[in-house]
Amino acid sequence: MFQGSANFVGRQHELSLLQELLQQPGAVAISAVSGMGGVGKTELATQYARQHQADYPGGICWLNARESNLAAEIIQFAQAYMNLEVPQQDFRGKLLSLNEQVHWCWQNWQPPEGLALVVLDDITDLGSCREFLPTAHRFRVLMTTRLRNLDSNIEEISLDVLSEEEALQLLTKLVGERRVQKEEETAKLLCEWLGYLPLGLELVGRYLAKKPPHWTLAKMLERLKQQRLQDEAINRHQKQLQQTLSTAQLGVLAAFELSWDELDPTTQCVGELLSLFAPDIFACVWVESATGRLNWDASEVETALEQLYSRHLIQWVEDKSGDFDDSYKIHPLIREFLKVKQAASEQTVIASEAKQSQPPFFRSACVSPMKRAFAETFIAIAKKIPQSPTQERIKSVKDAIPHLAEVAQNLTDAVSDENLISAFLGLGLFYQGQGLYALAKPWLEQCVSVVQSRLGEEHPDVATSFHNLANLYCSQGRYTEAEPLLLKALELTQRLLGQEHPSLAPSYNNLANLYCYQGRYTEAEPLQIKALELLQPYLGEEHPLIAASYNNLALLYSDQGRYAEAEPLFIKALELYQRLPGEEHPDLATSYNNLAGLYNSQGRYTEAEPLYIKALELRQRLLGEEHPDLATSYNNLAGLYNSQGRYTDAEPLYIKALELMRRFLGEAHPDIAQSYNNLAVLYCYQGRYTEAEPLHVKALELRQRLLGEEHPDIAQSYNNLALLYRSQGRYTEAEPLHVKALELTRRLLGDEHPDVTTRYNNLALIYSDQGRYTEAEPLFLKALELRRRLLGEEHPSLANSYNNLAFLYRDQGRYSDAEPLYIKALELRQRLLGDEHPDMAQSYNNLAGLYESQGRYSDAEPLYIKALELRQRLQGEEHPSVATSYNNLASLYKSQGRYTDAEPLYIKALEIDERSLGVNHPKTITIRENLQFLRDNRQSYNSEHFDKLSASQ
Repeated sequence: MFQGSANFVGRQHELSLLQELLQQPGAVAISAVSGMGGVGKTELATQYARQHQADYPGGICWLNARESNLAAEIIQFAQAYMNLEVPQQDFRGKLLSLNEQVHWCWQNWQPPEGLALVVLDDITDLGSCREFLPTAHRFRVLMTTRLRNLDSNIEEISLDVLSEEEALQLLTKLVGERRVQKEEETAKLLCEWLGYLPLGLELVGRYLAKKPPHWTLAKMLERLKQQRLQDEAINRHQKQLQQTLSTAQLGVLAAFELSWDELDPTTQCVGELLSLFAPDIFACVWVESATGRLNWDASEVETALEQLYSRHLIQWVEDKSGDFDDSYKIHPLIREFLKVKQAASEQTVIASEAKQSQPPFFRSACVSPMKRAFAETFIAIAKKIPQSPTQERIKSVKDAIPHLAEVAQNLTDAVSDENLISAFLGLGLFYQGQGLYALAKPWLEQCVSVVQSRLGEEHPDVATSFHNLANLYCSQGRYTEAEPLLLKALELTQRLLGQEHPSLAPSYNNLANLYCYQGRYTEAEPLQIKALELLQPYLGEEHPLIAASYNNLALLYSDQGRYAEAEPLFIKALELYQRLPGEEHPDLATSYNNLAGLYNSQGRYTEAEPLYIKALELRQRLLGEEHPDLATSYNNLAGLYNSQGRYTDAEPLYIKALELMRRFLGEAHPDIAQSYNNLAVLYCYQGRYTEAEPLHVKALELRQRLLGEEHPDIAQSYNNLALLYRSQGRYTEAEPLHVKALELTRRLLGDEHPDVTTRYNNLALIYSDQGRYTEAEPLFLKALELRRRLLGEEHPSLANSYNNLAFLYRDQGRYSDAEPLYIKALELRQRLLGDEHPDMAQSYNNLAGLYESQGRYSDAEPLYIKALELRQRLQGEEHPSVATSYNNLASLYKSQGRYTDAEPLYIKALEIDERSLGVNHPKTITIRENLQFLRDNRQSYNSEHFDKLSASQ
């Protein structure tokens, strides 16, 4: 029996359980401690025997059951430790068999009273020792074994590796507290590399303890990583170990070798295959897939897995997600051991081929069919990862990702040329689809370098890899890095396939999309048209890709406010989708959604709503309630309701969209940030600023964490948070955010982007609010000039600029400057948006306000009435803009002394805003004050005390 380690840690639960099992009264209690080699089974048995020696007055017998003749060892123990003379024959002179001699030993055990403990260390085969076990009730048998489930009558305790905390505690005891404290993080990494295996920890700890202080833990870890299991720290010679009092009498390699030698050849082959898996859980179906590609017998593979499991060389892992019934993991040191075996087998194949004088290319093809089968298994999984993976798809492949990474990192030689790109693209899409851009980036960058190196610069897959990396950069807002890659891809495809090949269409399309992101519409348009023209002769008009091209071109026109050109293209795309995939296809839902978006932009809400609803219902029917596209539909429908002032309808949809995105994408995704932003904007419209602010802050922080400081979405967050502060009159907080938003947008998108015009406009508005007109005017003019240049004279944004500049002039009393601008805005909106658009109501309202300021009441009244009627018709009686119209018309009547006409309008305005915005909204408060002032000052009214509610954009 061993002395036991003075550095023993943990295992208190197992020790208590052993005592409970072995102290049961009645029949012989037999318990087994099972586990992989090096996990500390012998040490646990030793500690138990030492701690409970008093419980066994009948003595403790320790027997090595692996290599010895157990019967002879029992007889020898009786003779050596009990001074018993074991008879060779019975009283009749008949020779006793070994079994009978062993039985005599148990009957004559000394001392004759009290419980006795028999430890059978390292059982390899229960059958070889079953007949030699004691049968008297006084005996308790404790076995240690590498086998699982020795017998149904034996209570088994399965011993696992130490916990992270216990492993660190053991290492500290071995090398000293000071040493560990000095390199605590490295110590944790060292424990992790050793897989928290007690044998590995003890060997390395004892090795380090003998080294001088300059021998750091970092140096030890680095050497282990380089030399792996061959390092002398964990591969000590048996003679060296036998000269110590340690329970560990074998190095790690030797300990594992004992288990290896017990495996049949097929099991050894399966073990070598398992060494190719990453040190993470793996599913049996993947093993079956790889072995199926090798044409191995399925029943033999099944038996091999059972044998590996029964010897604790693999451990079963409960798959809580329910994706796989059978999942396993392999200890990192056993994996290292199996890798050594796999490499040796591979070298044997190479040597064999060399002896047969096979040409090098043939030997290369035959080197590792096992590696090729393994790689093909995970390449097949990679190919099924879509560009926008759902949470369900993410969940179904997440366990395969570490193994796919192993293929991409270490086994590309086993991947065919045609599949080379798939290993990296699968990893990139998996992370990119979750918004984990930082994790996707190295894989897609590595894809470019590996494909170039292996396939040469002139290969179509090089162009594809450029595309994939560029798309990632676009998602991150890194447009200047994306553009040269897309241009390279386009040039390469043109060179390889010619100028008129349909494969060029995606290149033109992706480059056009990039230019759209940057607001470079004049450069984007010919590319979108080219893509369409290339596809039409090749595919004809009746093809989903043609529908997609119409859709993309329509989106471009819509972004430019060229609604008349966009609409027929959206309709064409919709009709194609209806006819080709049919009414029951997700692409049709997207088409409904996009056409609805166009109508929403035009204020054609009654046309937009049924299309948004159709898209939502179709997605619900086809995709179920648990799909991210549903979140998009909820969000867009909510946006429509928000535009109509139907805030109570919009809020639950925004919340639904947010909850759905959280479920699918987790908390860390840019779309979650956008969802927070949308809900916050809604709350701002309702004057619920205390609810809006934390959401805007959350959106900003999330975007900063995921996208970094240099992304257009960060500028959007600064802008929207600033607008919130402006609404609250917190100008000192709003101004620096507007400045930040402007600077960031200019830096990222350049000075020639529509978003820059919006940033100029919003900064100008805050200056205007504070009466800083000399600072506001040049910014309004800049926004106007830039919009003219970028969007042309016929764009709704230009009308907004005319309106806002006019608003500034009106505040300064520059009525003659303001009037032509208000009229220009009105005429432009009439021409572009038609008479039935909410922006028309705004123009009527603002021009009326100007006329009222000039005392031109007869000119103002019909315009105020027009604005009111239009808002009632388009947005409904309960919209806050209707309340604004009631308020402004009431103020006009008050200015004319028409108090009895004014009062009911103020009351109506107040009732609407209290219902829609709440009693504490600044706008509600203003109307309440106006009504009260009217009532208090009927006889002495001074029009200067009444606020007008005009609009600016």
